[in-house]
Amino acid sequence: MPKALEGNAASVTTSRAQLRQIGFLPLLALFYGYTAGGPFGYEEIFQGSGPGMSLVFLTFVPFLWSIPISFAAAEMNSILPVQGGFYRWVRAAFGDFWGFQCGWWNWTGTFLLNSVYGVLLMDYLHDYIPGLTGNWKWAGAALALCFLAYLNARGVQVAGWLAVVLQIAVFIPVAWLCIVTFFKLHYDPVLPLVPPGKPFGSVFGKGLALAMWDYAGYEQLSTMIGEMKDAQRTFVRVLAWNTPMNILTYTLPATLALAVLGNWREWQTGYMVTAADLIGGHPLGVAILIASIIGTASLSNSTILYTTRIPATMAEDGYLPSWLGKIHPKYGTPTRAIAVSAVVYCLLAGTKVVDLVNVYIWTRIATSMLTVLAAWGLRRRMPDAPRAFRIPGGMLGLAATIILPAILCGVKIYNSEPYVFRYAPWLLAGGPAAYVILRYVFRLKPTSAT
Repeated sequence: MPKALEGNAASVTTSRAQLRQIGFLPLLALFYGYTAGGPFGYEEIFQGSGPGMSLVFLTFVPFLWSIPISFAAAEMNSILPVQGGFYRWVRAAFGDFWGFQCGWWNWTGTFLLNSVYGVLLMDYLHDYIPGLTGNWKWAGAALALCFLAYLNARGVQVAGWLAVVLQIAVFIPVAWLCIVTFFKLHYDPVLPLVPPGKPFGSVFGKGLALAMWDYAGYEQLSTMIGEMKDAQRTFVRVLAWNTPMNILTYTLPATLALAVLGNWREWQTGYMVTAADLIGGHPLGVAILIASIIGTASLSNSTILYTTRIPATMAEDGYLPSWLGKIHPKYGTPTRAIAVSAVVYCLLAGTKVVDLVNVYIWTRIATSMLTVLAAWGLRRRMPDAPRAFRIPGGMLGLAATIILPAILCGVKIYNSEPYVFRYAPWLLAGGPAAYVILRYVFRLKPTSAT
């Protein structure tokens, strides 16, 4: 192994013996749970951007965003299959500073992300529990997040097989909804293309942000490579299955429901439950409500698992206090990283979903772009290293893997809402500030990666 990677490999080896491992099916359920979970939580895109543009975004964004990231992650995993995944790949490619930024932005960004899921859980319950507002809404979200964090702390096997059960429970009612809608189609689901009378920039920016959120995080699978059986093969299989599953999840039920109801102006977060009730009556509405709660719980369960591996790995590498990276001797999980993350999730679990998503997506853009650039960096540093998987198309394919997401990210940033420019840059600026404080004030010294 080249010297540039020895430090990373060594740090993984020390903890791998403490980790538990799972295979393809629970990994697929976890990753699907992280990247989709079900056709829930994104309904506001149709009201904000119009049904036509929304379906265009939901169909084509993965080809410009998640698929290139998947290719980059699959190639780097074939060179360096390590716990911590993309964070350690960026460190190996570009050094300590950018490795820290990648890990820090990912961790702090997911504080916002998992807070979204706590809010979504309460939004779905609100129609059936009208008093679930204000402090009660926050308390309910916090309680749900703490319970899921506890299950994650009990082990990757618990989280993985919980994800399998949760996704089966989601698929059954969603299939019921799709079957019922086939017999009631009345409207063209793609008209109008955009909402009449709304500024195109605002319409475009909101829709793109939500679509990028829906398909974000494909590099996150790599954070738990040390907990996968047959990691190199399993990693690629999960990525290959997950993308078409997600596209169908986000497009098929919504297209059919819009074709039955035609009421895209009424679609807000949680509207899939109302749509099911209108299409198939109260029993179907209740079934989709339960599925939406389960799907959102699956999202949160998987998010906790993937994102808490980053601070634990950073602590193992010396970037963060060592106590944060301790692995539980019985459960094989970073229980302290999970606990600290859960506290922050709870504190933020009272904010509007769209506000959280629009700020969060900037940190996702930053970490995802560093990930695809790391594929180029490792090609430059390790041109002759054997690769079981290579990005198709040679150097042209590698260039497309970087340029396509970069164009999409640039368009998204340009079309961001004004309030996002007030908050998101400060969130990103926290990365360099934290690096300086931890490195030069608290004297934390990273283990050598060279």
